[in-house]
Order: sequence, then structure tokens, then C-alpha cells
Amino acid sequence: MTQRQETTKIGWQFDNSYTRLPESFFSKMNVNPVRAPELIIVNEELAGSLGLDPEALQSEEGIAVLAGNEVPEGGEPIAQAYAGHQFGNFTMLGDGRAILLGEQITSTGDRMDIQLKGAGRTPYSRGGDGRAALGPMLREYIISEAMHALGIPTTRSLAVVYTGETIQRESARPGAILTRVASSHLRVGTFQYARGRDDIENLRVLADYAIDRHYPELKDKDEKYLELFRAVMKRQAALIAKWQLVGFIHGVMNTDNMAISGETIDYGPCAFMDAYDPATVFSSIDVQGRYAYGNQPMIGGWNLARFAETLLPLLGDDQDKAIARIQEELSTYIKLYETNWLEGMRAKLGLFTKEAEDEVLADDLLAIMQDQGADFTNTFRALTYEEADKPDIFGTTAFKEWQARWHDRLKRQEESEEAVSELMRNSNPAVIPRNHKVEEALAAAVEQGDFGPLDKLLTVLEDPYNRTPKQADYIAPAPTDKPYQTYCGT
Repeated sequence: MTQRQETTKIGWQFDNSYTRLPESFFSKMNVNPVRAPELIIVNEELAGSLGLDPEALQSEEGIAVLAGNEVPEGGEPIAQAYAGHQFGNFTMLGDGRAILLGEQITSTGDRMDIQLKGAGRTPYSRGGDGRAALGPMLREYIISEAMHALGIPTTRSLAVVYTGETIQRESARPGAILTRVASSHLRVGTFQYARGRDDIENLRVLADYAIDRHYPELKDKDEKYLELFRAVMKRQAALIAKWQLVGFIHGVMNTDNMAISGETIDYGPCAFMDAYDPATVFSSIDVQGRYAYGNQPMIGGWNLARFAETLLPLLGDDQDKAIARIQEELSTYIKLYETNWLEGMRAKLGLFTKEAEDEVLADDLLAIMQDQGADFTNTFRALTYEEADKPDIFGTTAFKEWQARWHDRLKRQEESEEAVSELMRNSNPAVIPRNHKVEEALAAAVEQGDFGPLDKLLTVLEDPYNRTPKQADYIAPAPTDKPYQTYCGT
């Protein structure tokens, strides 16, 4: 590998704790240089929060690191090994086109993975070229940053670099590398990998590492591995509830795409729902609707059950007792999810207090929306703001009757109208990454080399909860009924 001292001025402060795990969890890598790297976009705000100099990051030395041509000082490139259930089928996997450079230590002491996605072949590429196309890398940049702005835990995107090379997929496409930033890339699939090798000692080392990195408050607990499961479950329940509350559909909730940290990870065939329908699926390969919008909470529980299975050997010699204990914990998942979802739905409706019929009130609104084919985001936007053009659903008898019940419910709490309005404004995004607008920006960038639409879209998405005039062209659903479809291009 090559390494330049000049990278120190950028601000890299690497540690490499993952490389101190047993070597079975990763493969050491050399960089896979590209011919003519060109910086497409850099996230200056994120760079600053990582302790990096945004200007220096855009220098020749910085671009060389982002393109995988140079290793920053202190970096130790690796590809991580993991397994996973993909659409229910178990497979041994690994980073087939991603290289982890190391862990940036920020000025506040946070430890953040710096990973190059699309960085070339690894021992886990399984015959693939290890590269990625420009469109999918820009797509992940857009959606991950939009999720961050929406307040949803997520991996983030630091930069996209054009490689100067062409990769072959269905057609020839420009190649690119995304620099992804994450609290870690520990997955449920990482634990499945350890358990699948039947190496209990290494499984224990991995669990201790996950606790040290993400749940240090559990280190001295008597039942820390059971507590680890409980903590991960709580974060996942909260995360998936947040997805549901903004109409986000992940599209490929395989166990290798569930992060132990509780962050949203791997933006492949993801999209945001327009018309409310729990059966909504966008992914071209999800022909059975396994990962449909309405199934996401259940799939979260299924994935957690697979995580629970990996931890059983750490829960004591009496495996029957261990199974009973962890099943008892797992049985609380749906209640945790429902509690998070209902809390969020109360906020979307401006409800500060709790009443037994609140869930029915929310469910009845969703049922009317589904019956009318109403837009999910814009229905809540219209409830939140006084706008001249109301969605058609507002003129229906069913909605008017529901609205009267909602108004009666609001009157039964002491908070002022302004407090209610503020709560709703902070809970209902005025704008989301509309699928057709994402596609327009990507088409302009990839096909025409025009990054203006991308820049405008990213600017609009930076402040989703504040209604502004610049959102006017970004709030309407697609002007066609043609089904929208996404692909696992990342």
C-alpha cells in the first residue's frame, strides 16, 4: 500500500480497533487504485464534524484517499467478513466492494468508521468487480443525508468520487466510490458469521467489542449479553418506527443490513412512499413483498430473532433456560415498536397527552388515506399548515368526520394552539426525497454531467421540517401513475 505524510494536514486521526479482533473477522487489504479520480461532491458539514479540514479534503491528496489511491496516515485498510439472511436465505458474505480505511477519532472522542464503497475487489467479492456505478453512489448520498436531516439514525455520506473508469452492468456506466461514515459496520450478520463458524470464544470477543463500542454502560452488568440483546432491540424498535412515520421503505432488510448501532445502513432499493399503502414495494427483486412498507416492523422482529440465536451460547450452559430468557425478551419487541410508533404518531397529530383511543384515531386516518390513495407526507403536511390547496381527501365525508374527532381530541388537552402547531411542525416533514426528483437529479448528473439539480435537491432536503418557498417544486408526488421501481445497484 502507499501512504503519504501530507494527509495529516487533512485531519485524519485514525485508530483501528476492528483490526485488533481475531483475524477471522476481516481480511487486510491493499488499495485498488483508479485511473483518473475526480471529486463530484463532498459533505463539508460532515467533514468538519469529523475533525477534517474540508478544503484540504478536496486537495489532490484528499481526493487520492477518497478514491482509494492512497491510504491516509494511520489507516489500516480491511474488508470485513459477515454473513446474513438475504430474503430469508442464509449466506456467508463479506465486504465485496467496500474497504474500511479505519476509525476516525473526532475532537469529541467519537469513533467513526470511514469506509470506501465501490473500492474494488476483496476476498469476498465472489467473482464481482468490486466497483460501483455513479448513480447508485449519488443515490445513497442523497437518501442518507436526507435521513440525517429528518432526525433518523443513519450512516452518512462524506464524498462521492468519479473513478474515471467505466463499469459494466446492464450497460456501461461511469464508476464511482462513496465514502461512507458510520458509528460502526457491525451487523447482525457479523454475529451470524461468528456463530456460523461455531467459534464461541471469538463470538464472545465480538460481543464484548460491540458492548465496548456501542453500549459501554453494559460492561459491568451481570447479564451483559442478554442486556446487549435488549439494547439492540430497543434501538431497532425505535429506528423502524421512525421509518414508518416518514414513509421510508428500506427495500432490503436482510440481516446483514441491520446495524448493531441502530443506524440505517445500506441504501440500495430504498424509496419514500407517496400514496399511503402498507403493501407498497419498490424493489425490483422483492417480488413477494417480503420487505413491503407494512412488513418492516415484523421483519425487524424476525432479524432480531436471528440475532438472539447467535447470542445463545453466551447466555449460560443451560440452553433451554437461555432460550426461554431471550424469547421472553424478544416477545417485548412488538410492544416496544408500537409504543415508539404511537408516540411519534401522537406528535404528528399534535397530541401531548395520552388517551386510550389515540391509536384508533391514527389508524382510522391511515385507513381513510389508503382508501382515497392520499399522499402520506402531504396529508400530514396539510394537517400541519394552513395552505390554500388541500389534498382531495380533505373534501371527503369520511375525512371530515375524522377531522371532527381529531379536533375534539385536541380540545381535551391544555396545550395552546401554538404549542400544538409547533409540535406538528417538528414532527411532519414539509418535504422528503420524492422519488421522481431523486431520479431527475441522478439522470442529469449521470447522463449529462449536470450536477445543478443534485445540488438544488440536497439544499432543499437540508431543512425538511421548515416549510419554505424553495420547496414548491419538490413537494408534489410524481405526475404519473406509472409504478416506480428501484434496483439493488449499490
